[in-house]
This record gives sequence, C-alpha cells and structure tokens, in this order.
Amino acid sequence: MKVLLIGASDKPERYSYKAINMLTSHKHNVTPVSIKKGSVAGIEFVKEIPKDEEFDTVTLYINPKLQEQYYQEIIDLKPRRVIFNPGTENQEFESLLKENDIAPVEACTLVMLTIGSF
Repeated sequence: MKVLLIGASDKPERYSYKAINMLTSHKHNVTPVSIKKGSVAGIEFVKEIPKDEEFDTVTLYINPKLQEQYYQEIIDLKPRRVIFNPGTENQEFESLLKENDIAPVEACTLVMLTIGSF
C-alpha cells in the first residue's frame, strides 16, 4: 500500500519517525513529506507532495493550521482515506474530505498497525 506521510521527522522520539519505521516494517511504501531535509529507514524526505503518484492513504503529523496549505493537494490526490493522528484532528478539513468522497479517520497510525486495522 502506498502511504503519504506529512510532517516527517528524523528525530527518533517523534511519532512520525516511529510511523515511518513501522509502516516500512509492515511492507508499506512510504513517501515522507517534510519542510526539512532528512531521512528515516533509508527513505529521503521530499519537500512537496508528488502530484504524479497515487496514494491509498495519507497520514498527518502536522497541526490543523499547517494542514491548510495541503487541503487541495490532498483532495486532488484522491486517496481512499486521510488519517488524523492524535493532535491533528481538524473538523474543517474532515468535512472537505467527506464532500470529496475521501474518508477522514481519527486514529493513531501506530496503533492501527499494531492491532492489524491499518
């Protein structure tokens, strides 16, 4: 499954770092997006959302205010779902996703992977 992770960090204590590692260990193809240079699990961060790729899932690790700049790009990707990890919940964006037939999911990517519901 192709997963777009927005808010990647190369700091081991960050949940996005843990998510990249866990997603790759579960054999998911991860594209990490970050405004900073870095890499996790041998995967280099990209600064912009790839427009020519298809993603099943987008998982968010940025606060609602920072999400605004990505609204249209994510909608244009037409992923099956967008996961709002704890602290990223955003009713405005969730409503926009629903209007575009994209499922918003308020959950933790790490927990979903652990219990097999990802």
